[in-house]
Amino acid sequence: MCAKKHIHLLLLVSVCLVAADKPSTQAKPDISEMPASIHAPLFQGKKPPQAGALTERVTAGMAKPAAAGVPVRNFIDEQIFGRMQRDGIPHAPLATDREFIRRVTLDLTGRIPSSADVTAFLNDAAPDRRERLVARLIESPEFADKWAYFLMDTFRANGKMMRGVSLFHSMLKDSLAADRPYDDLARSVIAASAKSNYVVAAANPIVREHVEGKPGEADHADDLRKIHQMDTHDELAILFGKVFLGMNLSCIACHDGKGHLEKVNVYLASKKRTDFFRMAAFMGNTRYIPHVEGREAKMGHFTVDDLAPGYDTKGDSMLRIKRFGGPSAPKFVLTDEAPKPGAHAREELARMLTADPQFARATVNMFWAKLMGVGIVDPYDEFDLARQDPKNVPAGWELQPSHPELLNALAADFRKNGHSLHRLFSLICNSSAYQLSARFPGEWKESYTKYYARKFVRMLSAEELHDAIATATGRPGNFGGGKRGAEGEEAPQPVGMAMQVAVPRNSGELKSFMQAFGQANRGTPARPSQPSPLQPIMLMRSPVVTDRVLAAKDSRVQRLLDSYKDDGKVVDELFLATLARAPHAEERTLATSVMARNRVEGAQNVQWALLNLVEFLYNF
Repeated sequence: MCAKKHIHLLLLVSVCLVAADKPSTQAKPDISEMPASIHAPLFQGKKPPQAGALTERVTAGMAKPAAAGVPVRNFIDEQIFGRMQRDGIPHAPLATDREFIRRVTLDLTGRIPSSADVTAFLNDAAPDRRERLVARLIESPEFADKWAYFLMDTFRANGKMMRGVSLFHSMLKDSLAADRPYDDLARSVIAASAKSNYVVAAANPIVREHVEGKPGEADHADDLRKIHQMDTHDELAILFGKVFLGMNLSCIACHDGKGHLEKVNVYLASKKRTDFFRMAAFMGNTRYIPHVEGREAKMGHFTVDDLAPGYDTKGDSMLRIKRFGGPSAPKFVLTDEAPKPGAHAREELARMLTADPQFARATVNMFWAKLMGVGIVDPYDEFDLARQDPKNVPAGWELQPSHPELLNALAADFRKNGHSLHRLFSLICNSSAYQLSARFPGEWKESYTKYYARKFVRMLSAEELHDAIATATGRPGNFGGGKRGAEGEEAPQPVGMAMQVAVPRNSGELKSFMQAFGQANRGTPARPSQPSPLQPIMLMRSPVVTDRVLAAKDSRVQRLLDSYKDDGKVVDELFLATLARAPHAEERTLATSVMARNRVEGAQNVQWALLNLVEFLYNF
């Protein structure tokens, strides 16, 4: 169903409500008769659709653009459009300026653009307006907020760090704002030592991975056995592999790859459990010691040093089958390189890992996937290193990357430019490949997906959706207040946006709303938002939406009603602030007719209807 029909259905409900003389101007919309078809594009069976199929369904009914050529702006475009031209694949034209400002603002900052920013951008006739917008967004505090939040999800930063979580969050924001080289950030995390993770930010991912020992195992509260040292070594080896190499080493942490992974990952099928032992052995000298107060170990407040005797390949395990022995000297899992004699083992791991080409490939692919909707290797944390070379693909298997030359070119550019994330984001967002329209001019075929023949839509994350609702309605949230933090720390200052907080601290209706839209619990790896039947109910009924659309508490609806006598102007401003576009003629006529029946309730219902559109829930 097209967007115009969606708004018509929603506003017709509003007409019925007002005509039926529903309660006062503070009443929330009654949506008991809401047509299910309004949210139908969210669903298609139990299995999430592929990016191309989802985009085709969500954009169905929208006006199809005319086919048009696009400029080749950088080597990304040379690779993407060169391959499409070679294979005779059609592609979408460039997105309109209105589509582009909403898309890139959400992608880079997690926010929808303000109405003032939309107006200024659309009135800017300079040919470099898109490049300047990208540069401004990357330099904004909101960019650091969004991508620090993403990395906090990636590291599953939660209460296991206790007070250190806020310090780690601050470090990530500062690093992103300053464009700290990403390899330097990775090395600091891998090699961090600290007398207290409350004062050394980079030690907190190590503390996060600690595995508590068996209850009653220790005779004293400060005994090292309070933490299962060996299992913590293993968890860190898995973390570093997944986050920095895009590889899941968890299977070979339990058993050899042979006999288990032949149908999953050719490269890891050739690896043995002893290879994993030697990777984890880089952490063999590391100790994870909880601070003790009154003979009580504070799990989350740690000393991290390197005075342990080494990795015990026959040590027991609480998480996996018992280790069976073998070589215990560290060797890097990708190259078998050993640390230099006398060198700090974790510093050597950090050096080897970030110098390996796979570090750059995994990093650029991860951020490409977040911006483009599909990774060149997808999922971005499941690389099979045996299937990367087009000239050497194992029999019976397909090449894994959709564009291997582009992946290697992006990785080379990333290394050449000092592992700069700002450069990487700018390169991608200024490409015509990124700037294609989600609307496709002809018949879409699923085989086009691997070519990036259109921009793929994505559902907003829970945090983005909350912050979009807060921005559209002018009613920010109140995060971070309330109880004091751990060990008497001062309560953090309240903030209005979900992406500004270090750790989700939701309760009540807000918690239910955020969970419905897939907010990560940081106990398991974060995954993209997926449609569920609960989401439309939350959008239509949750106070997170319905309280904010009321003409009260200095909401946008209240300010517009106070500022303009012209109902058409109120409607125009609501559309611009919510959808970054003007209403179509039919939408404007119907919305103003709703307001004519009851001005306050009508404006509230228009705002509510806009927040319930699929056009609002997705980034196009």
